[in-house]
Amino acid sequence: MKDTRILKATKENFELAKQEILQGDVVAIPTETVYGLAANAYDEAAIQKIFEAKGRPQDNPLIVHIADLQMLHDVVSEVPETALKLAKAFWGGPLTMILPKNDRIPDAVTAGLDTVGVRMPSHPAAREFIRTCGVPLAAPSANVSGKPSPTTAEHVYYDLHGKINTIIDGGTCEVGVESTVVKVGDDSVEILRPGKISINDFLKVVSTVTIDDGVFTKLDDDRPVASPGMKYQHYSPNANVIMVEGSLSDFCRYVSKSANEKTAVLVFDGEESLFDIPCVTYGRRNDSVMQANRLFDALREIDRREDIQTVFARVPKQEGVGLAVYNRLLRACGFEIVSMEKAVIVGLTGQTGAGKTTVGELFRKDSDFGIVDCDIVSRTVITQPDVKARLVEYFGEEMLLKDGQIDRKALGKRIFANEEDRIFLNSVMFPPITVQINKEVQQLRQKGYHLIVLDAPTLFESGANIICDTIVSVLAPAEIRQERIMSRDNMTAQDALNRMNAQKDDEFYRSRSEFVIENADSPEQLNAQVERIITVLKEKINGN
Repeated sequence: MKDTRILKATKENFELAKQEILQGDVVAIPTETVYGLAANAYDEAAIQKIFEAKGRPQDNPLIVHIADLQMLHDVVSEVPETALKLAKAFWGGPLTMILPKNDRIPDAVTAGLDTVGVRMPSHPAAREFIRTCGVPLAAPSANVSGKPSPTTAEHVYYDLHGKINTIIDGGTCEVGVESTVVKVGDDSVEILRPGKISINDFLKVVSTVTIDDGVFTKLDDDRPVASPGMKYQHYSPNANVIMVEGSLSDFCRYVSKSANEKTAVLVFDGEESLFDIPCVTYGRRNDSVMQANRLFDALREIDRREDIQTVFARVPKQEGVGLAVYNRLLRACGFEIVSMEKAVIVGLTGQTGAGKTTVGELFRKDSDFGIVDCDIVSRTVITQPDVKARLVEYFGEEMLLKDGQIDRKALGKRIFANEEDRIFLNSVMFPPITVQINKEVQQLRQKGYHLIVLDAPTLFESGANIICDTIVSVLAPAEIRQERIMSRDNMTAQDALNRMNAQKDDEFYRSRSEFVIENADSPEQLNAQVERIITVLKEKINGN
């Protein structure tokens, strides 16, 4: 067992620790986010010592830390213009960018990927130590893998004493949660792991910001990830953490019914007096910055209580740095959430020409309903570079308009006449469509909607019906549908028939739907059918 020492962040101690780095050992260092376990990013044997000390899975990539922009070129093979803009805006600071890696970076750092996460910390001790070492440092959080990240030198010592030689003490970390990790695009970023730098911050620099589905959902075990913190359960104390989503009164009611002598709560400052069981707080209700700063310390406090087996946690706001706090708690509880807030997700679908669009407009007029327009989602997805490239490769460049976008009308005519083409299109389009639908549902939930309609012509084909509580299908006689399609889309009778034949029959929809709207009569009768359904859905939400 090693005799672990804690050294103050001084130039003399930096020189001592530098020798360990250059001799292929690891050193725990402070950053503004959390403490990191650092090794020479070029030394594969030293990198392995990080994984051994932490007990970290080998397929979980590491982030490389640099002291200045010159060092960036020693880590990556290419620096896109967007990355330079982001660096100018946010470095040094809690931002990690995923960029093409330099050949000098071993595969052990990147889990075999051809990209590497890079960041330039703002913590003066971190930057000065990297400069002193003269090499970039690969550094994940300096804790036992899966446990709450360390925000003090004492946290590191508790986790890793006897496993490493040296901890540099730079005080308590200012931010308290790990850096925001983004994949850099052309004037765009995709957030892989949320942190202090938020969506609104990025929109001051780039025009488009998206969020990877791994921020909100558990990823498949065999999916490779470009960022740490996306795949495995992280930040977990020994106790089982369960987030309870709802109002404070909902939370209290749930705890009173579910608590036992080995239960505690993780709540906001000032709420302790409401409970007669152990309470740990992690900041004020409306102060996400404070919550980020205190979360890991709170989880470690829970860890110190051997009498606690279950912790019910209040849910933070999911905006700004609050999204990072929510993401860390989500992973700490292994995605186990109890929702006290009722919500009904309605799948609205039907055959082409049956009048689904008209029914959708009736739902839109009711302000209680949040709408996900899956046709707009589809139009957005088809412009994604990887999707467009696969479609052009398969269907040919004749499917492109003058502006370089896919000709959706020509594509539709072709796929409705050929089942093989339609199957290929669905295989390319449906996975990213489903991801985007989930994101938009989550956003509507965050805005307070309890009734959400997925207006989706291909609800069943895409698999989006799985997340729906209720299915509403719109049907109409074949001759009426054919006339509507011919008039609406300026189609021949045969083209309209091809489109109709490509869809499921009436029985398919009836057998899978809670509500079926027959759209063959007057607009007044159609309105009456929709109003009855809206009334039933609202009664579901209100518990009647």
